[in-house]
Amino acid sequence: MENIKQMAPIVYTPTVGQACIKFGQIYRRPRGMFFSREDVGQMASMVYNWDNDDVDVIVVTDGSRILGLGDLGVHGMAIPIGKLALYVAAGGIHPNKVLPITIDVGTNNPNLLTDSLYLGNTEKRLEGKEYNRIIDEFMYAVTLRWPKVLVQFEDFSNNNALPLLQKYRNKFLCFNDDIQGTGSVALAGVLSSLRAQGLPSSEIVNQRIVCLGAGSAGLGVVNSIFQGMVLEGLTEEQARKNFWLVDHEGLLSSSRFINLSSQQRDYCRLDWDQPSSLLEVVRAVKPTIILGLSGAARTFTKEIIEEMSRHVERPIIFPMSNPTSLAECTAQEAFEWSQGKCLFASGSPFDPVVMNGKTYYTSQGNNMYIFPGIGLGAVACQATKITDSMFYIASKTLAKTVSDEEISRGQVYPDITQIREVSKRIAIEVCKIAFKEKLARIEEPDNLEEFVSDQMYTPYYAPIVTNV
Repeated sequence: MENIKQMAPIVYTPTVGQACIKFGQIYRRPRGMFFSREDVGQMASMVYNWDNDDVDVIVVTDGSRILGLGDLGVHGMAIPIGKLALYVAAGGIHPNKVLPITIDVGTNNPNLLTDSLYLGNTEKRLEGKEYNRIIDEFMYAVTLRWPKVLVQFEDFSNNNALPLLQKYRNKFLCFNDDIQGTGSVALAGVLSSLRAQGLPSSEIVNQRIVCLGAGSAGLGVVNSIFQGMVLEGLTEEQARKNFWLVDHEGLLSSSRFINLSSQQRDYCRLDWDQPSSLLEVVRAVKPTIILGLSGAARTFTKEIIEEMSRHVERPIIFPMSNPTSLAECTAQEAFEWSQGKCLFASGSPFDPVVMNGKTYYTSQGNNMYIFPGIGLGAVACQATKITDSMFYIASKTLAKTVSDEEISRGQVYPDITQIREVSKRIAIEVCKIAFKEKLARIEEPDNLEEFVSDQMYTPYYAPIVTNV
């Protein structure tokens, strides 16, 4: 907690990616629970193997899309472990009340299938009804043992992430951090960027946004910004016209409509009949904001950033793919190619950039700004579900915590050393929404700020030696 700025990159991104890659080599003890296809029919009993009757937060993955590294199977367990460490340090959740979980449904990674140190089932991934049956049994098992537990889905593949969220979000207290957390922190960065330009948050309705990446993370981000535009007065049809999504096949355009998922079709450009490249889209659209959620390194080229900077006074450039090695561009490249004009935020940390004697500050759009506060608020008021309005208020609250001094330096997120206070502020606002929408299982306290502060775990170590 006292050294969170130095420790966060070690506890989570980018180091956690390396921990996942080497998980089979460095394994010492489970540190959480593993459920597999072989446990079908036994999960409701298995949950009692965990010796704590009071679990507040579960982070669960099936290892199918770990950061930008792909399918790492059960070796993705480092992700729930790292996330829950941040829940404790940044959100004040008690360390005895968190539970990392990995669901082993096989792996499609050919290297792991032949790796003698791989810890999971060396069989191809389950899909369809059999996969869904396992997730169903898991969800009912953990909520049977811990009825008030918050379940955070983490690093599920694109084809499962959004369907699972839609299936469970109104039945259980749960959310998907890759979709909702990433979207919320990106929206906060956009609101802060507008503030840095001297513009009100309502100006979000006039932004032209190109997003490289149309998977669960990309869709989560554009959905969050889309909701912000709607809440600022646009119709859904008007808001969708402000987005252009590009993937490895090009723009989501009318020529590709039949092959897109239902969520991608919402943002398909029916006014374009060619799957244009990212550069072609940037030339035609002249975007004010470019987002990177592709997991494809160095795809924001010099030509693309220079083209964008020609038409926009202060281009907003957010290469948000993790880890650092997969960022769409570096901070050095963004500031160099935009001639220092851009507002920059990334998913993993970059050092400040010095050009021509001037220092340009970077920001990390880390989900840890959002999910610990969401979790703390939900646990504190014993919410029954997590709503879109909770994530929207979390975005606005995060944007407000950026100081005027930070804004003047071009930073769009607060210093990470303030994370405990940020989490508390977000938790308070989440509680307010829960009480307003009748989603809390407790009576509203007289002093909500004091109540949330009291819920936050703070480590205190009694001195071993005392003066007598």
